[in-house]
Amino acid sequence: MSEFNGLVEREIPKLRRYARALTRSADRADDLVQETLLRAISKSHLWQTGTDIRAWLFTIMHNHYVNMVRRAMRDEATVDIEQMSSLLVANTDPTASSQLRELEQSLARLPGEQREVILLVGLEGMSYETAANILSVPVGTVRSRLSRGRDALRRLMGLPEKAEKAAAASSEATPLAA
Repeated sequence: MSEFNGLVEREIPKLRRYARALTRSADRADDLVQETLLRAISKSHLWQTGTDIRAWLFTIMHNHYVNMVRRAMRDEATVDIEQMSSLLVANTDPTASSQLRELEQSLARLPGEQREVILLVGLEGMSYETAANILSVPVGTVRSRLSRGRDALRRLMGLPEKAEKAAAASSEATPLAA
């Protein structure tokens, strides 16, 4: 197996996780990963040895996903039965299931730009710089989208805002003796 194939193979679980978070459907995520891998292999001559293959693969995936979304917007909107059925899956821990469902629904309600940044930085653990390269935006844009996205998630999930947390922490602090 070539070095390139080995590097790509190691990134497949991360690609699947990100695709699943983007599409919210196992089948569509698998299709997205497969298309990403096909494109990467067919364009392997464009990858430069020594550069970040993860960022390169995520860029391919992101661009393909954006094209898919644009194409879907042009086509008539349809209800995806597979996507709807995934919401009916039961879990043995009702609290965790409820929290995950609430997070998934809240993420789905975020603007796409904020959701992508939260998934890349929060879920995939990418640096701001890497996320900026994948999304083809400046690092400052990644930071602002991330901040706005996190604030929006807190509001959607009924969690305290950053300012409220800071105020609560400072009111609980005991003053030092003089």
